[in-house]
Amino acid sequence: MGSWIAESGGVSTHTEEIFVENDSRENKKKKRRSRKSKQTLSGCTSASELCTDASSSLGVDTTSYCMVPNGHHQSPNENSDESISLMSSMHGNEHTTNGNLQILQSFPQENKDSLSYNLVPEPVVSEEPVELVMVPQPVDSMARRNFFPPHWSAHAVNKGLEKGMLWRAVFRVNSYNRLEAYCKIDGVQTDILINGVVAQNRAIDGDTVAIAIDPPSLWPRMKGLNETTDNSASHSNSRDVMHVRGCSSGKCKLDAEAENDFSSNNMVIEKDGTYHDNVFPVVTSDISDGNAVLDDGYVCGCQTTISDSAYDSRISLEKFCALISLLSSKRPTGMVVAVVEKSVKRENIVGFLSVRQWIYSKESRKKNSRRNKHQSDHGYVLLTPTDPKFTKMMVPLRNLPMSIRKRLDAGDLTIESDLVAAKVVDWAEECHIPTACVVHVFGRGSDVEAQIAAILYENAIDASDFSSEVLSSLPHMPWEVPPEESRSRIDLRNMCIFTIDPSTATDLDDALSVETLPNGNFRVGVHIADVSYFVLPDTAIDVDAQIRSTSVYLLLQKLPMLPPMLSDNVASLNPGVDRLSFSIFWDINSDGEVLDRWIGRTIIRSCCKLSYEHAQDIIDGLFEIQDSSQMVKNWPKLYGQFEWCDVIKSVNQLNEISKLLRKNRFEGGALSLESPKIVFLFDEEGIPYDIVVSGRKPSNFLVEELMLLANRTAAEVITRTYPCSALLRRHPEPNARKLKEFEAFSNKHGLKLDISSSAHLHHSLERIRGELKNDSVLLDILMSYAARPMQLATYFCSGESKDGSDLGHYALAVPLYTHFTSPLRRYPDILVHRTLAAALEAEDIYLSRKKVSSNITREVALSRCFTGMCFDKDEIESVEAQEALFAAASKHKVPGTENLADVAAYCNERKLATRHVKDATDKLYMWVFLKRKEILYSEARVLGLGPRFMSIYVTKLAMERRIYYDEVEGLTAEWLENTSTLVLSQSTPKRPSKKGSPGKWRSIDETALIVPPPDLKIELSGDFVGDSETSEVNDRPAFFPLTVRVLSTIPVALHAIGGDDGPLDIVARLYISSYFD
Repeated sequence: MGSWIAESGGVSTHTEEIFVENDSRENKKKKRRSRKSKQTLSGCTSASELCTDASSSLGVDTTSYCMVPNGHHQSPNENSDESISLMSSMHGNEHTTNGNLQILQSFPQENKDSLSYNLVPEPVVSEEPVELVMVPQPVDSMARRNFFPPHWSAHAVNKGLEKGMLWRAVFRVNSYNRLEAYCKIDGVQTDILINGVVAQNRAIDGDTVAIAIDPPSLWPRMKGLNETTDNSASHSNSRDVMHVRGCSSGKCKLDAEAENDFSSNNMVIEKDGTYHDNVFPVVTSDISDGNAVLDDGYVCGCQTTISDSAYDSRISLEKFCALISLLSSKRPTGMVVAVVEKSVKRENIVGFLSVRQWIYSKESRKKNSRRNKHQSDHGYVLLTPTDPKFTKMMVPLRNLPMSIRKRLDAGDLTIESDLVAAKVVDWAEECHIPTACVVHVFGRGSDVEAQIAAILYENAIDASDFSSEVLSSLPHMPWEVPPEESRSRIDLRNMCIFTIDPSTATDLDDALSVETLPNGNFRVGVHIADVSYFVLPDTAIDVDAQIRSTSVYLLLQKLPMLPPMLSDNVASLNPGVDRLSFSIFWDINSDGEVLDRWIGRTIIRSCCKLSYEHAQDIIDGLFEIQDSSQMVKNWPKLYGQFEWCDVIKSVNQLNEISKLLRKNRFEGGALSLESPKIVFLFDEEGIPYDIVVSGRKPSNFLVEELMLLANRTAAEVITRTYPCSALLRRHPEPNARKLKEFEAFSNKHGLKLDISSSAHLHHSLERIRGELKNDSVLLDILMSYAARPMQLATYFCSGESKDGSDLGHYALAVPLYTHFTSPLRRYPDILVHRTLAAALEAEDIYLSRKKVSSNITREVALSRCFTGMCFDKDEIESVEAQEALFAAASKHKVPGTENLADVAAYCNERKLATRHVKDATDKLYMWVFLKRKEILYSEARVLGLGPRFMSIYVTKLAMERRIYYDEVEGLTAEWLENTSTLVLSQSTPKRPSKKGSPGKWRSIDETALIVPPPDLKIELSGDFVGDSETSEVNDRPAFFPLTVRVLSTIPVALHAIGGDDGPLDIVARLYISSYFD
């Protein structure tokens, strides 16, 4: 019978045997079985062996394992042949309370009675990120090893959530350090750190999990922008463990911080999830001899006991927030006890297979033909995801497509160059990596089309063609405005209306118009494609649009939400043809104040399609109205009775009005965080040959201001009429802690910042913009930092709000906001259109009835109480008004609160996925550009600095990278803590033994591109990367020794890696000159 033991005693590096089986003959038999099983294993032929392979990728040994908290390899205990040592990383595998130690690990039932362990010594603080480390240990082949505690049952989780012992949160993994994850709890400003694989307990990025919060004594110190980047152990990367210190009296004392005022009654969670109060210690002790026996209980599993002096995890949200505020310098930590809802990301894994070991071991497996006779499908290969947030996975051969299995049998090593699609099948407690199934092969990793297909798959983007059922829902061509619509809508076909869009746009959602009224005011019109007329609720096209949720733009192609015949033709506001629209008119005075408004369904005919470049040329006065020949030659076609002078006059008037609206908006507290955008220039084959940094211009702001006004108006109307069923968009206030860190960073560098409100923040940034007019790079960096505290804007149903205090939009500084202006490419806009249509119809019904009830026989313009500027709450809440609203909502099938909340959540997920697609596509084409260029030289500014790596902002690419310089052969990194200064020097290549080192040293070529010192003429671009004419620049490589501080400017060399041999990445290296070889 083997035993489970926990490391260790004193400072020795071997494991003391705690429990020894008496039957020595049985021991010898087990030893022989163990040796025999080791001799017959070759290649990745079993699950346990594949776990070994994955462990080696984490820098751990590859035999049998125990887990130790200090990150070092540990030699097996010579005296304990059958024991399995099992401990966590420096997280919550051990909790200490008043001398009692709880091992947060589940154990096999057969071993519970004989379970024993030693007290844990004070952990060694390593400079490496603390992670789970496996140590060789002789294994009892009959014992079952559990790397993770079992997940709580659904019943236990629900009870825990009800009692306030658990919290529901979304699990997010740090892409720079997979051992570090964060959970966002609704209503809590600070994210919860989940550190280490055991604490993460098989959760995968995007999962909704139940977490238990650690006692405050375990919370590590928080690092921020105002402090030097402490990347010595990944600050937020490793937890401050509550140290257990032995003493001669046989008692154990905790650090002073372990004493807290939050102890209370305790609770036991039985296997069935039931609770009862209990006050008794988990550890029954004989601590004087260094040993203690764990009671029959699981922690983080089925049975749990909490000692009577332990931290009380039952705490309300208000108290938890107060505790976090009180300990603002600390990061709350916790651990996953259950996966409540699995992320869709589990079904959309992209990666590369590692088959070399399997193929090389094929011949050795064939030698024992009898053993392999019936096991052709019993091998495993390793899958390495391209997303660093996912761990490696094992793929049984039976879970591979037949095409890959045939190539494996043929010994085809090019399999490793192919991108594959996979999904997670299972992640058992006894294996520290999940099992996956490969479902598709995209092609070679260096192929752009294969990469794009993988990006779409990874983000669950539907790139399929529209079904015949959807296409049958489209109107017949040629399409004309039906007579009944002509009778019921306002005819605006004789008004000067035009569109302003990107030059390549084909789906034209919005059009603009402006008139000068006799009193000198302006009547500004925004006209939005009436897509809800064509996409009726619950039809095939509606269901398909909801699933797709949004159009996806891939730089060179578009995946439309609606069939092109609708999005680019019938519903699009193309020039010269009659189109259905929703129109909003505002009467605006010379101060930019809205005096009145009108909303209704209309018919329009756009007179021309302008691009942003055309509109900007008009604003800049680059064309004279009299020079009509030049305009006809270079400008789009003009339709109807209008002349170019009419269009030019309208554009200029709208520009002046938009400037007033923008000025008023920022004076009202709005915030702008403008940052540069990278624009790719493609050749005829779709390969990027150049990139330029581009900013927005007044023509962009012209359209933006009017769209914002339209969205705000629509939000006000639908919330007024359907307060529980309005689809709105909110932007929460920024993360307070991160905002304070940004303030401290700015103040540290002499830039005064006021973060008390969005208005003050905006004015501060505008002032700083003026101060940094000669340092555009630092301004870009500052804007990037300013965006980090901001939270994502999300869709939500107004009925979800309890008191209406959380409806607003922080950045826009408006109480209500929604999306109304892009129904051709966003499904939420279609729902808003339906709600607005219901409000308009209910208003007409109500006013008609009001005329009848008031005996009004002649035409009298009654006040539009639903959609107009005036709002009479009593009138809209009257029985007659509510009856009209209910009837209209039923007709237009306005969703109820619960259904709308579900749709909003799904649309949030799809919008975020679309954002990830854009980011990944941008990175792909940047990779292609750099791969073609081979090496790009650029200046970079240092954003963060520490003893292990620096974070830099690459000026020419407007991107951030990291450069690691710790444990590099031939490079000495001297970190001066007092002055936050780094000195890099070239040295004689050697590998000194360093405590905590994983034993893997980087080549200096991975950190620096070193060139000889003579004058070098490097062919570089001019002001922008990739100009057709190259020129010599004055930038020279730096020299050793290199002294670096935060915001220093350093030369770097960038190049693309990966493709056929791994995930795509863009690597930055120091560009250094040296006399050494």
